[in-house]
Amino acid sequence: MFSKKSAPGQIASLIGAGSTIAGDLVFSGGLRIDGTVRGAVRCVDGDKGGMLVISETGCVEGEVHASHLVVAGRIAGPVHATELLELQPKAKVAGDVRYKALEMHHGAIVDGLLVHDDGTTATKSSPPLKLAATGAKPETRGEVKVETKVESMAG
Repeated sequence: MFSKKSAPGQIASLIGAGSTIAGDLVFSGGLRIDGTVRGAVRCVDGDKGGMLVISETGCVEGEVHASHLVVAGRIAGPVHATELLELQPKAKVAGDVRYKALEMHHGAIVDGLLVHDDGTTATKSSPPLKLAATGAKPETRGEVKVETKVESMAG
């Protein structure tokens, strides 16, 4: 099931459903979380292909850093995806999200700012996006579903 050598992006570690980890977690390669982590989750490889999957039963209460991040469960904290962030239909993120590429399915919820980060140092030229539920004031922050409109904060 789990081999000693894993290819980049291959899931080699698992935190099972019913398990709870209190404290920061650093991983290499690929990690799947079906349980709960109360602390930061960070890929030691940084921008070099680390993959993190948070299943529908998975929950992270802390900052998350990974190259490729797939979320079907919950995250309460800021998220940094240096390559791709996939938000599955039941994903719930309460915190600001920085991403290079984003795939967001209908039903996913982000309660925070979405900030595109193309990897250059000139991130100020790309203002953060604010999400506004249809009929709500643009400056309102709250649960926002995928069927919302996206506006640039510039100008």
